[in-house]
Amino acid sequence: MIRYALELEYDGTPFVGWQRQPSGLSVQGVVEAALEIATGQSCLLQGAGRTDAGVHARAMAAHVDLAGDAVPSALRLREMLNALVRPHPIAVLSVREVAADWHARFSCIARHYRYRILNRRAGPALERNQVWWRQGQLDVEAMQAAANRLLGHHDFSSFRSSECQAKNPNRTLDALTLSRRGEEVWIDAAARSFLHHQVRIMVGTLVEVGRGRWTVLQVEEALAARNRAAAGPTAPPTGLYFTRAVYPEA
Repeated sequence: MIRYALELEYDGTPFVGWQRQPSGLSVQGVVEAALEIATGQSCLLQGAGRTDAGVHARAMAAHVDLAGDAVPSALRLREMLNALVRPHPIAVLSVREVAADWHARFSCIARHYRYRILNRRAGPALERNQVWWRQGQLDVEAMQAAANRLLGHHDFSSFRSSECQAKNPNRTLDALTLSRRGEEVWIDAAARSFLHHQVRIMVGTLVEVGRGRWTVLQVEEALAARNRAAAGPTAPPTGLYFTRAVYPEA
């Protein structure tokens, strides 16, 4: 068996999420079906993260084990997969052989996400499912000041969904950076791992600060409360992108 690493880009709008589900279209299911047609083998595709329904990816890392004698070259496999996943909004950016012990999920040492907020009076016509539309000028400096209070190692119980299955709510947030890009506000987050809905709840809370409804102190208090009810709303999935998975060899 040979282990292959794949890098995928996808629009999460039509999918129930990354993970295969009993019903509904998943990114994992579509790519696994394409792999089976391309190689004649049933397989398990494992990703660096499990994005929710409606969440997108710029560069999701994944791996699959395939019998070498049934696999064309990595370049040929990439081209075959890109043809077979159509018309679904998935692109296989790269395929390469990796070591047998390389694991897309467990070898990953950092995950990066970006959240896009369209901050203008007019709603989106072309990117309705790609951004979160917020009217009223957001105070990005205040949002950044609040974001800084979330950096480091904390119990993020206030910033995870009630359905989160993680046994330990402690996480280390390495980066949470805001920037205004024309009519958009970008929020970039990085950590080794995130709790369920953590990024979206942090974004929803920071937007309350940007609108002047919350203060920086209230964000600190929400973090200290260790209670989901203490934090702000959960931002919708439409503006969230998995942008990068980092591995030791990088």
